[in-house]
Amino acid sequence: MLDWLAQAENAKALGLLIFFITFCGIVLWVYGSKKRGERLEQHKNIPFLDDEDESKGKFHG
Repeated sequence: MLDWLAQAENAKALGLLIFFITFCGIVLWVYGSKKRGERLEQHKNIPFLDDEDESKGKFHG
C-alpha cells in the first residue's frame, strides 16, 4: 500500500480526492442546515453596514 502511495502519479490523485471530499463535506455542512444558511445569508451584508451609518450623518470627515 505504501509503495502505491509513494508513486507520484498515485499520490496526486489521492490528494485531489481527499481535497474534493473535504471540500464537498464543508459545503454540505455550511449549507445543509436551513438555519445556518439563513444566518450566513444575513452575514453577507455586514461590510455594507458602515456605509449606512456614514450616510445617516455619523461620519463627520
